[in-house]
Amino acid sequence: MTDADSVETRQSWIIAITAVTMLALAAGAPLTVVIGLVPISETLGGGRSLPSLATSLAYLGTGVGGVMCGLLAARFGQRVVAMMGGAAILGGLALASLGQGWSLLAGLGLGVGLFGNGALFAPMVAYVSLWFDRRRGTALALVSSGQYVAGFVWPFVFERSIAAYGWQATMLAYGVFAATVVITLAVLVVRPAPMPTGTAAMRVVPGQRVLGMAPNAAQALLAIASFLCCVPMAMPAAHLVAFCGDLGIAASRGAAMLSVLLLSAFVARQFWGWLSDRIGGLWTVFAGSCAQVAGMLGFLATQDEAGLFFVAAAYGLGFGGIIPAYVLTVREKFPAIEASWRVPALLFLSLSGMAFGAWLAGAIYDAVGFYAAAWWAGIAVNIVQLALVGFLIQRQRAVSRP
Repeated sequence: MTDADSVETRQSWIIAITAVTMLALAAGAPLTVVIGLVPISETLGGGRSLPSLATSLAYLGTGVGGVMCGLLAARFGQRVVAMMGGAAILGGLALASLGQGWSLLAGLGLGVGLFGNGALFAPMVAYVSLWFDRRRGTALALVSSGQYVAGFVWPFVFERSIAAYGWQATMLAYGVFAATVVITLAVLVVRPAPMPTGTAAMRVVPGQRVLGMAPNAAQALLAIASFLCCVPMAMPAAHLVAFCGDLGIAASRGAAMLSVLLLSAFVARQFWGWLSDRIGGLWTVFAGSCAQVAGMLGFLATQDEAGLFFVAAAYGLGFGGIIPAYVLTVREKFPAIEASWRVPALLFLSLSGMAFGAWLAGAIYDAVGFYAAAWWAGIAVNIVQLALVGFLIQRQRAVSRP
């Protein structure tokens, strides 16, 4: 591809950096519950399943909202939708901070999830993908790393703030801060995306078969695979601080461990993005999923603090590239004009898997009193996902043969 055929410019990278900043702020909102899981459960009663359910609703709301807000972005533009997302995060955290079970669930599910991250995550990823064609995998890896930037920065802040001021005041203060920055960036930077021109526009056309299947059938299989891989992915991320507490490790060390995990995932995601531009999305999904299984086995192999820090870092290195590789696969196989709904639809299933995994780990813990059973359940689901991705790779190889 020549420079004349490409949509990539300096503005593309400004958009990408702005997007990852906005997503890092949006992704911080659910972390207030992850870091405050134990004090929230003590305040509200009902065990850890209630705040775990709130985290799950945030993931699920983000997925549903992504599809809905992706359609809104196609109609009204990403700037308006992003501004709505920033305001919704403030409203959701303010509602959750009221200190009632219903307000926590509604605030996280509707404000933080459906209208907050739902307006910012999937639509923004689809939006940024339209600004790139030569280094799309690298750009998607950067932009979708917002949650890992959040995971590195905010656990330290939230752990100390919750200890000093309580989880309710922490939620409210963070909501004001995040909304202010997100809305300001949306107004100043976000603008309509370019559409492919020249030979780039002719690579994939609407209606053609994908992996030898009807387009929607291929999309469905990709989405199911993304759901399955995200079930185990959510378990350590949502429960690591509580898991450490059960082992006698201080909450501050557990928060630091979560930061190490997500920083490791952020660094690794940039490598996976570079690799996916060379080997393609499906092969990157397969390799990352194998590494994720190995990481889950690591959490079963050790329970001492030093060992868990090592496992957390290794786990982050493994799973970091999976989700952007799914998005890259969709952009490789389907027309750009369909990105505004196909990418959010895929990420809806991904986030539904995160929601189910976060809830499942909490439910298994409440049933048996330890997390090892949850880790084994996650590994089993991951193996099923690997089999499905292997099938899709075989279809890809069959179609590519002359």
